Amino acid sequence: MKPIIGITCSHDEEERNYFLRDYYIFSIQKAGGLPIILPSVDDETVINEYINCCHGLIFSGGGDIDPSYWGELPEPGLGTVNPLRDSFELALARMATARMTPVLGICRGCQLLNVTAGGSLIQDLTGDMNHQQDAPRNQTMHGVFIKGDTLLSRIIKNTRIRVNSFHHQAVKRPGRGLRISAYASDGVIEAIESISLPFHLGIQWHPECLEDSYSNSLFAALVKAAADYKRDLP
Repeated sequence: MKPIIGITCSHDEEERNYFLRDYYIFSIQKAGGLPIILPSVDDETVINEYINCCHGLIFSGGGDIDPSYWGELPEPGLGTVNPLRDSFELALARMATARMTPVLGICRGCQLLNVTAGGSLIQDLTGDMNHQQDAPRNQTMHGVFIKGDTLLSRIIKNTRIRVNSFHHQAVKRPGRGLRISAYASDGVIEAIESISLPFHLGIQWHPECLEDSYSNSLFAALVKAAADYKRDLP
């Protein structure tokens, strides 16, 4: 059986809807994985079952994370937060870290991995570079510089790529056991990864919306890591 990749999704409390852009599904299918959607729940038993059935995880994009998780009060510019999604994804990320489950965090997901590790976020970016593009999602916006000798550099096989950008928050201080693996020209952190875990990577851009070789290689690498993880399970 193909490796199962669980993908977190957004949650509209008022409308009682869960939703996810189909780009994520198609990207995992194209890479050879079996995508499933993981709705946010507040039941630890269910979260544990999610981990048990998944060989890899994607923490998807979405709204802002409550700054109380890194000891700050809300600042002007903070967007809407979702308490259920925050608590669910933090619990899921902690379990994934403990089990060394392959993980890819995208946009909010990158920030979530950092907060899980005890890091902090910039609540609202300011500066000359626009990190929230108005252009279509499949168009690139700015360059990203990738550090050598990192998991990301081994996947991308380049030191500079162009990416799309749809975020107003970013990693401020990397959490325990994490290192910076890419940044924008204005210094904003664009990717983080684990120092010790085999595949634990967060990126600020949305590769699921881009149809280039770099984006394809990210999902292919996740699915391969998930297949290796599946093979090594007792």
